[in-house]
Amino acid sequence: MKVCIAEKPSVARDIAAIIGARDRKDGYLEGNGYQVTWTFGHFCTLKEPHDYTDQWKFWRLEDLPMIPPSFGIKLIDNDGVQKQFKVIEQLVKECDEVINCGDAGQEGELIQRWVLLKAQCTAPVKRLWISSLTEEAIREGFQKLKDAHQYDNLYAAGSARAIGDWLLGMNATRLFTKKFAQGKTVLSIGRVQTPTLAMIVARQKEINAFVSEEYRELKTVYRDTEFTATIDRIKVPDRAEKGLAYLKEHPFEITSFEKKEGKEGNPRLFDLTALQVEANKKYAYSADDTLKYIQNLYEKKLVTYPRVDTTYLSEDLHPKIAGIMQDMTPYAALTAPILAQPIPKLKSVFDDKKVSDHHAIIPTGVYPSNLAQEEKRIYDLVARRFIAAFYPECKISNTTVLGKVGQVPFKVTGKQVLEPGWKEVYANDVAPKKEGEEEEKILPLFVAGESGPHTPRVHQGKTSPPKAFTEATLLRAMETAGKQVDDEEMRELLKDNGIGRPSTRANIIETLFRRKYIEKRKKNIYATQTGIDLIDTIQTELLKSPELTGIWERKLRLIEKGEYAMDTFKQELIQLVIDLTQEVKTATYKVITVAPDEPLKKEKEKAEKPAKEAKPKEAKKAIVIEEQQCPKCKSHPLKKGNTAYGCANFKVCGFKLPFEAFGKKLSDKLITDLLTKGKTGKIKGLKLPNAEAEVEGKLVLNAAFELECLE
Repeated sequence: MKVCIAEKPSVARDIAAIIGARDRKDGYLEGNGYQVTWTFGHFCTLKEPHDYTDQWKFWRLEDLPMIPPSFGIKLIDNDGVQKQFKVIEQLVKECDEVINCGDAGQEGELIQRWVLLKAQCTAPVKRLWISSLTEEAIREGFQKLKDAHQYDNLYAAGSARAIGDWLLGMNATRLFTKKFAQGKTVLSIGRVQTPTLAMIVARQKEINAFVSEEYRELKTVYRDTEFTATIDRIKVPDRAEKGLAYLKEHPFEITSFEKKEGKEGNPRLFDLTALQVEANKKYAYSADDTLKYIQNLYEKKLVTYPRVDTTYLSEDLHPKIAGIMQDMTPYAALTAPILAQPIPKLKSVFDDKKVSDHHAIIPTGVYPSNLAQEEKRIYDLVARRFIAAFYPECKISNTTVLGKVGQVPFKVTGKQVLEPGWKEVYANDVAPKKEGEEEEKILPLFVAGESGPHTPRVHQGKTSPPKAFTEATLLRAMETAGKQVDDEEMRELLKDNGIGRPSTRANIIETLFRRKYIEKRKKNIYATQTGIDLIDTIQTELLKSPELTGIWERKLRLIEKGEYAMDTFKQELIQLVIDLTQEVKTATYKVITVAPDEPLKKEKEKAEKPAKEAKPKEAKKAIVIEEQQCPKCKSHPLKKGNTAYGCANFKVCGFKLPFEAFGKKLSDKLITDLLTKGKTGKIKGLKLPNAEAEVEGKLVLNAAFELECLE
């Protein structure tokens, strides 16, 4: 018997129908030598800190960094997950072969591998690797099943990513929370989340610090065409008025007229980020919503696998393009010109070197029916972009006219579409614009040397602040690790160093919204004061730098390609966490208050609940003491030992403060007074050496930071 494991029940039903497994059982379908079962997303997760040791239940500085000797996985605490896993576990134990039918991407690979690992699968495993869920694609996929080991590097990259996020997220969140937060506030830190927030905060600070300035420009109208002076903007009103008076004394003269024909290249096919950007610009859809809509279209067999980061197709798809277009009957009027001749094998569309596991998002040819409006809009974006890629280029004419008034130079530019080409696909719609693209403006014919009267004026304006991020521009910034890149070729080159993956960026943005680090006003994204405070608290540039985070992402991609060792990446992150912990622990003590992060706060309270029930007051005070800085060296925190609090750098510093002194057990308040004031109030019942009776006195730290009693 062969066991097929799909990632969703709906996909399992599609596969089962095609391979002949039609008998319904509890948690799977059976027939024709197959048993088809399913997960529903993530069944397993990395173990939490308290799963490794009870000591890690509590958020304490002295327990950091938390570095498990080896990372384990566990089932998610959910009744439905537990029940379905038992079905999978039993089927896997009794089968001859397992076919991994999970989503054909890194996340899908990780989901399935962890389930098989948890189920202790010993059967040989094959991999179904397909780019769409059409019947043809599934049949072809089963005819060409891969050996699961071909995707070991993909699994390694997914594991490295998960472990890296655990190491940094778990340790840094506890570290910054315990060191810098007050009360129940939780400072959430993440490998991708934090540099993304840092970009938004940096932009927010630029906006907040911006002071608008008035400026003036000289303009003039000659032959119904407005020209602008190419001199620097004028900031002094009197100079502008003098300039205007000067212009009125001289005629306008054309010095140059240049007209060049050019082309506007076709828009690239969609990868996930480009689709999310376009949907946000056109319909104000969030990245998360667009991902849901395109995923629905994929599961309805209407488009190919969507979680991709390439805008190219593999060359073996070239013969299938005509068939797909013929089946796109709602767009027959647009596809007819393409189908009238052989489909060109364009370099801007087909390139095996730029396609790894999956190609760009394109329609499958299945007729789009019964779609919600949102899905219909997203499908239309994909369909028109696919068709436009095979149309001729748009031919344009760019005109530049130079002139002068006396000694003041002027300029105007214009653009005219000569042959619309691919823009015909958007004739009744709005064609996608490239960054910085100008509107069409037709200029009259001018001749160098001509001259005549003109109408000058002073244009008054104000400088504008930097633009706030929208989800579209934020996604682009994440894709290019914060670099402002308009050119599509250059953007392709930078994708390996982007922050996060196409499939995770939407979730990162939603997480920042959920934690109230950012907020949306209309389409614009702004950092909240909470978000600004958090980034200001993090002095470690490594955690905030988009470029450095991009380097981590590149290493993960190299692991995926088999060009970098997973263990090397893990050791690098372990060392980073160790260094970060030491740096933050020894930082100057500073308490800040930001809005509580509710999800993490509840998680923290849940983990620490047993301790709070046992000794709530003592536990709270102990944490405060251990966060204090050593009064002697003033550069290391205190650490709790068996009989005393001591400097974390005790071997060098030598400072310690015993739990008991002069026959008296020191309360947390007395210890806190000694650390913060250097002395206590009067204490009764102290026993001095060689003294027969108890005395009343104060405890003080002397010049050598040793404990003394003063009567």
